Amino acid sequence: MSLRAAQKQMTYDLFLAKALELFSEKGYGATTIDDIATAAGSTRTTFYLHFSSKADVMIALLTKTDQILTSADKPTLTAVVASGSRELIREWLDRKFSQWDEIKPYITASYQAAHEQEVAAKTERWFEDSVGQMIQGLDQANRFPPERRRVRCVLAFGQLEYLSRRYFSLGWVTPREICLDETVDSWCYLLTADH
Repeated sequence: MSLRAAQKQMTYDLFLAKALELFSEKGYGATTIDDIATAAGSTRTTFYLHFSSKADVMIALLTKTDQILTSADKPTLTAVVASGSRELIREWLDRKFSQWDEIKPYITASYQAAHEQEVAAKTERWFEDSVGQMIQGLDQANRFPPERRRVRCVLAFGQLEYLSRRYFSLGWVTPREICLDETVDSWCYLLTADH
């Protein structure tokens, strides 16, 4: 990577880091492009060399969130579902629960930016991509009638998403281990032959 490209990447990353800090402190709606540029020690003009809008920054932060979540996925969600293994499902879900504190500022900001059409579309694509990976797992295992696979995956992933939203706003109202046990049971019912 050239020095110029490295500097450009550093500036881009700095804008993202400062935007995330400001979204956490002031809220997405109250944060302006000028706020982000100033916090990064830069200008509005330089900001627009990297991003087209504040929503574009949020989309980049959601992309980073997805990278955080999926970088630890060994095996992948598709492979976990295809395996039908209660142990692998538990490990995968436990890993997601452990990542929630790291992604909380990103996701909380995305909730605040949900009125932005591009952000809402990115969030929906993320949900659909995850459901699609799960469906691939059921397809590979040839488990359940094909017309029932999607709804089973939507229900399973929807539970996880809802539980994460509750955690982000309230913490563990029910102890983490109990939440994990119940989510594993539910996923095994929906996604495996282990009833």
